[in-house]
Amino acid sequence: MNPAIAWEYYRSLLAVLSHGSLSGAARALAITQPTVGRHICALEQALGVTLFTRSQTGLLPTEVALALRPHAEAMAQTAALMERAASSQGQGVAGVVRISASEVVGVEVLPPILARLRERHPGLTVELVLSNKVQDLLRREADIAVRMVRPRQEQLLARKVGDIELGLHAHADYLARRGAPLDLADLARHAVIGYDEASPFVRNAGAVFKDFSREHFAWRCDSDLAQLALIRAGAGIGVCQAGLAARDPALRRVLPQAFALPMETWVTMHEDLRGSLRCRATFDALVESLLAYVAEQPLT
Repeated sequence: MNPAIAWEYYRSLLAVLSHGSLSGAARALAITQPTVGRHICALEQALGVTLFTRSQTGLLPTEVALALRPHAEAMAQTAALMERAASSQGQGVAGVVRISASEVVGVEVLPPILARLRERHPGLTVELVLSNKVQDLLRREADIAVRMVRPRQEQLLARKVGDIELGLHAHADYLARRGAPLDLADLARHAVIGYDEASPFVRNAGAVFKDFSREHFAWRCDSDLAQLALIRAGAGIGVCQAGLAARDPALRRVLPQAFALPMETWVTMHEDLRGSLRCRATFDALVESLLAYVAEQPLT
């Protein structure tokens, strides 16, 4: 086995695993398809294994390729971390900072906050990762995360900015057509927008509100952004942040006393980044702005 295998070979391996073909990997890496093919062949020769077999549906990874995947992903994360660290050397608040947030927070809440941050520090390059999956800060998948759950790892620097309240909302047009529900049981006659697969949040909601379950939903979708779009389109009644809904004069909250779900909101980063000027400035800006955002929420 050759110990001096180029990193780019593993990068091509990871891209083929992620995209299922040489052409898809080439597009993702911005290199040619023959180059990706040469990388895979060279890696197979260096390791003395077969990594892919061909089928009518594309390239199928062997057990060896699947076993290598987590190690290749770790290498990719390390390479990205090295790039961010190298770009951040020098004077002042500059370089790359990677922020993870949920879909709704990343689209509806953070853009003006981050725009103001870059106005103050134009040397910053911001990478915004939108996912409802909690990014692993210990593995440095992100530098800073806005989380809706309390962080448990001791190595994280965390600041709670408050509770963001979730409530049931509908467009005024929908309520004009169907009327407002009288109580939670009355939701059975309405088009309720909800999830397809249960998440920790959904399980918590279901423990409090027994009728908030999949079989009662007329619309099922696991994207919070899509659910919000359906509410705004007048498709039915769904859950969204009370503060966001209050910004839209066409949205109405329904059953506020019966359905109110506070969601802890935290800004977190690895404690090792405390001395990084770019991360500290970003962390402080997020905390300050999100504290103000939470304070502006309407009271039920």
